[in-house]
Amino acid sequence: MFKWIFTVLITILLAGCSVQQQEVARPNKTAPVALPVSQVSADTVKLEFPSKRYPETAQHIKEAIAAGKSSVCTIDRDGADHNRDLSLKGVPTKKGKDRDEWPMAMCSEGGEGADIKYISPKDNRGAGSWVGHKLDDYPDGTKVEFIVK
Repeated sequence: MFKWIFTVLITILLAGCSVQQQEVARPNKTAPVALPVSQVSADTVKLEFPSKRYPETAQHIKEAIAAGKSSVCTIDRDGADHNRDLSLKGVPTKKGKDRDEWPMAMCSEGGEGADIKYISPKDNRGAGSWVGHKLDDYPDGTKVEFIVK
């Protein structure tokens, strides 16, 4: 039991995300395990975004929020393609760069008027994959407050 918890905690720490207060019971076990996402209310969670792991994306999120964009994302996976089309319309591609959007296309707050910044593909795609993985278990309509650490 101790070895399992120790392994989970080390894995989380090495992944670059911080552990929140939310706990979930393991199947057939009584000891809860901490998760990197914390529940704020029935439909809102907080997600600590790891700036050390994805520095360009983290900087973009901070800049966009400072410029007035929302720190809250309402998950809308079905609207992602449409939002991406709207947000990137008229923003030319650049060789060796991705066009990062904030709010992200998977957010109902995304789309037209999103803040766009050119960043490295590795950082952008890694961050997108990380966020998607962390939010896999949350349904559309869930509000996610991003905290850049």
